[in-house]
Amino acid sequence: MTPTPDSKRLTTLAIAALGVVYGDIGTSPLYTMKEVFAGVHHPVPITPENVLGVLSLIFWSLILIVSLKYAAFIMRADNHGEGGIMALMALVQRAGGDSRRAHGLVLLGLFGAALFYGDGVITPAISVLSAVEGLDVVTPVFKPWVVPITLAVLLGLFAIQKQGTGRVGAWFGPITGVWFLTLAVLGVVNILKTPMVLGALLPTHAVGFFLAQPRLAFLSLGAVVLAVTGAETLYADMGHFGRQPVRLAWLGLVLPALTLNYFGQGALLLADPGAIAHPFYHLAPSWALLPLVALATAATMIASQAVITGAFSITHQAIQLGYAPRMLVQHTSSRERGQIYLPGVNWALFLAVAALVLSFRSSTNLAAAYGIAVTGTMIITTLLVYVVARRVWGWGPLKAGLVLIAFLAVDLAFFTANLTKVADGGWFPLAFAVLLFVFMTTWKRGRELLTARRDRDAMSLDAFAESMAHSDVPTVPGTAVFLTPHPEQVPHALLHSLKHYKCLHQRVVILSLAFLDKPFVPINKRVRIEPFGERFYRVRVEFGFMDRPDLTKTLLTCAGKGLPCDFSDTTFFLGRETLIPKKGSEMALWREKLFIAQSRNAGSPAAYFGLPPNRVVELGAQIVL
Repeated sequence: MTPTPDSKRLTTLAIAALGVVYGDIGTSPLYTMKEVFAGVHHPVPITPENVLGVLSLIFWSLILIVSLKYAAFIMRADNHGEGGIMALMALVQRAGGDSRRAHGLVLLGLFGAALFYGDGVITPAISVLSAVEGLDVVTPVFKPWVVPITLAVLLGLFAIQKQGTGRVGAWFGPITGVWFLTLAVLGVVNILKTPMVLGALLPTHAVGFFLAQPRLAFLSLGAVVLAVTGAETLYADMGHFGRQPVRLAWLGLVLPALTLNYFGQGALLLADPGAIAHPFYHLAPSWALLPLVALATAATMIASQAVITGAFSITHQAIQLGYAPRMLVQHTSSRERGQIYLPGVNWALFLAVAALVLSFRSSTNLAAAYGIAVTGTMIITTLLVYVVARRVWGWGPLKAGLVLIAFLAVDLAFFTANLTKVADGGWFPLAFAVLLFVFMTTWKRGRELLTARRDRDAMSLDAFAESMAHSDVPTVPGTAVFLTPHPEQVPHALLHSLKHYKCLHQRVVILSLAFLDKPFVPINKRVRIEPFGERFYRVRVEFGFMDRPDLTKTLLTCAGKGLPCDFSDTTFFLGRETLIPKKGSEMALWREKLFIAQSRNAGSPAAYFGLPPNRVVELGAQIVL
């Protein structure tokens, strides 16, 4: 039977998803078993009962958290195809409800997004370090070079991000496919030597582990969670490839390969407990170690790709929803609109990751910081999806409550077990998340205060247009476009233009932009035009929060709606405020200063909205916060 174009595209996207979505969770066998049985936090003694109990915990964690919670349940909560905690937050906002409760849920979602960034910094560091540490298994001569090689690999990874998710996924997908097949083969070879480990597929071994050693079993969850880190990126990166390709890759290859490799490591430990120093690399014969280290290093570069692309998506959504300043966003695909590259975010992540590698210097040390951010985000995602299930899907309280309790019980168990790591490095992702949360809420609140200050001194646009109809102000040919967030008020830039040039253009366009809580708006439905007065037009342009806000392309559609738009005689007037902090304001003075710093470093509106640089005039004003 000849494959249809749709099936070919589904297969292609599933392969690409391997390289972008599953790199993180796919490289967890490099360090998970080692941290469970030989980590610095409550290592589990290697006995047959303990090994089978841990394997059962890992397998059923993959089933419950990744297969059921994320792939089957949470990925249904997409916002027009887009996933991630920001898209989920937009769904909650759209659902409405009590305003105070809705505001609290939004803040919760913001903190979850901030925690995701904390995970995004640690994942590349621990993944690449754990792979390069395999050189130490080959020969101790390489030990002093582990950190420099890790930094070089990470620099190469972040340098190629500008090529775009689709192209990087096309490169990385086949490599990741080879990686998962290698995981499976290494696992099968060792399982055949000690087949009794297959008994751990039964959940009774996990239950027995908890009954026999409840405290140790509970604390072991702090390391077992390493097996499911990356589950959140399935949801965050869903918009890059779509729900079906992501699910197909998981069930068709990733889950079976991970299961076989973990069970192979368990079989190895039962036969040779001394292999715990590097159980993953000891799965392979000595002649295969160097090729395996090379493949693992490539795979861990790919592992970092999942959280990097997730960070790009969440940042872009935060900008559109008003929680982050404008910054350069490059769209890297003409077919998949969710594939983007943010240079500022990319290099800021690299600097943070490099600092972590230099500070912790080993995957074992980094494992102490890993898990808290991931499980915190999982809890917040569960709570927000419960709200979506009740308000958007129309689920009854019993059905939604049972699902909430089931998933939340698992999330809370993992989160609580990871709290023991706070003093040994777990503070880092929490502090990083708090810092980002303060930045996002400060930007949002600062913009609200700035809007309030403008409104206080605002003049009615309709009254102004009527007065201009009876004035003797000279008219010059062409079109003047004034960008403003308040189409009912006279833009400050218009008043300054009139004051300095003492004339008005033949056509005056008051242009306002709105970013909706859905990802995309078709270009032919973005523009609404309302003529008023003799020369004035009120134009509203609506973008989705994943759209590229290209005003030049969008405004060309105005010609067919009664407003001529010739860019050769059109001038765009932008207002640029100089902000002055004030004691006793509605926002603390330190936050006002932070907001002012954010405003100064925000990207240019002309570049962000794709305006022709030679047709832009900026007019400044001072505003006291």
